[in-house]
Amino acid sequence: MRYLHTMVRVSDLDQSLDFYCAKLGLEEVRRYENEKGRFTLVFLAAPGDRDRAMVELTYNWEPEDYRIGRAFGHLAYEVEDIYALCDRLLKSGVTINRPPRDGRMAFVRSPDNVSIELLQKGDALPPQEPWASMPNTGEW
Repeated sequence: MRYLHTMVRVSDLDQSLDFYCAKLGLEEVRRYENEKGRFTLVFLAAPGDRDRAMVELTYNWEPEDYRIGRAFGHLAYEVEDIYALCDRLLKSGVTINRPPRDGRMAFVRSPDNVSIELLQKGDALPPQEPWASMPNTGEW
């Protein structure tokens, strides 16, 4: 048995690709458009992880309102520098729901409210401002 992917439904494909690729840093691996079924699948992977775990963004062409809240759980990614990534995300307009106060873990949300956990690779980084005193925002 081999793990393939996790599927996440998205309401705006362009907005979601901007978040997952341009801001979070995932790469598009492949795309499948089905005219008859009226949906698009976009498979994403972390750099260097193209043959392992992927996220499948499923975009149904007919509008739907997805209300998953915290029931889904979250996607998790190990990152090289949690402070640098959180700074880049914050500067690009992404809310840091749970800042990396401990230098180890942070949470953000996608445009469709999917919770994304970011974990520092290796040991936690020393606490650093503004993160150490930043409060939580919203749900994570």
